[in-house]
Amino acid sequence: MSNLASPNRPKLGRALSLAALTLTVGLLAAACQEAAPPTAQGGTASPAGSASPVAAKGLKIGSLLPSTGDLASVGQQMVNAVPMLVETVNQCGGVNGEPVALVSVDDQTDPAAGAEGMTRLAEREKVAGVVGSFASSVSTAALPIAVRNKVVLISPGSTSPVFTQQAKDGKYQGYWARTAPPDTYQAQALAKLATERKLTTASTLVINNDYGVGFEREFVKAFDALGGKVTNEGKPTRYDPKASTVETEAAAAFSGSPKAVAAVLYADTGSLIVKSAYEQGKSQNTQFLLTDGVYSQDFVDKVGKGQNGQSILAGALGTVPGASGKSLAAFTKLWEEKQKRPLVAYAAHAWDAAAILALAAQAAKSNSGEAMKDKLREVTNAPGEEVTDVCKGLELLRQGKDINYQGASGDVDIDAAGDVVGSYDVWTVEPDGKLKTIGKVSPAKQ
Repeated sequence: MSNLASPNRPKLGRALSLAALTLTVGLLAAACQEAAPPTAQGGTASPAGSASPVAAKGLKIGSLLPSTGDLASVGQQMVNAVPMLVETVNQCGGVNGEPVALVSVDDQTDPAAGAEGMTRLAEREKVAGVVGSFASSVSTAALPIAVRNKVVLISPGSTSPVFTQQAKDGKYQGYWARTAPPDTYQAQALAKLATERKLTTASTLVINNDYGVGFEREFVKAFDALGGKVTNEGKPTRYDPKASTVETEAAAAFSGSPKAVAAVLYADTGSLIVKSAYEQGKSQNTQFLLTDGVYSQDFVDKVGKGQNGQSILAGALGTVPGASGKSLAAFTKLWEEKQKRPLVAYAAHAWDAAAILALAAQAAKSNSGEAMKDKLREVTNAPGEEVTDVCKGLELLRQGKDINYQGASGDVDIDAAGDVVGSYDVWTVEPDGKLKTIGKVSPAKQ
């Protein structure tokens, strides 16, 4: 989950008002920076190229991603990727003969705000599909609202394994998919990384929500299967994301002197717990194993430096879903042209999520979520002509041909549970606090 510009840390536990941003997707620079003027109903949607908000005639989609809150340092970059896709689609003819309109809502990394935002998108804005959310707990809150209103929800980063089983049980009725692989795979990759580094014992320290607990359980299973021992398996260390103090949890995770601590955290609260462990003298001789939830420079900066002047996290290792799709090079070039910065993690996953919504609507020849959901797998799997360019894909669909979209994040071969399989980048923190990708690791075969 990933990436760089960060807001001031919000106070935990307070009720935040929903900050809904409606983006006018015209010139991209403006689209990513300015919200469209609100109406009495709380916002309007605009197609790309429009100088002022207009009512949507064609496909209307939303994004439900964190611009603020515990995952803002990651989510802000995903927010920027969605209007890039909408602008691209509208420049090549839109969907079903009309421009695509976008409404963007900040879910604040908060399930209550996410549910409120999803309600607005589904019931007031009448969107057919939504890119979101990032936090698994927010997607959990949003999904019943999406399903009830027949809105397709495609997440670029909600990786909890819980969604897989619930999708198989029919709970989501086909309205759910994701472009990032479930943590079943990432937990296996992290366990494999630990064993490759001869880390034979590890404890777990996780945020107490769907993401943290789901990852923890899969890591324990994978690490045990590879011959490792989880020292706190019987009494796992989980912290409340809204807790005002974390000293006890920080100390507990290092009890028994494990060789590694698998820490599944969010950036804001995670920085507090890592810093507390350091200040208590608990973490200096233990290897941190981190995940996508804290893959951001903001997280490392908030943890800070130690008495030796080096980053407290120097030498930490982590995994993050990598982008390795056939259209990655083209997307990277576009991203760097528009955003004026290097490509960041999960931006490609957000682009692909929005692209699949557009392609599914064109394949269905309908702008309704009910019609789109039945085309998600059709446009992302064989048979069909492989396409890496969303505009070419739309053109082939207009001609009545089948396609197999190959995304920027990966092949995005969505399965019956809405899942995809991915590869993982291995990253570390340098002594000066900079993030560096040092390799790749695949999920361990069970």
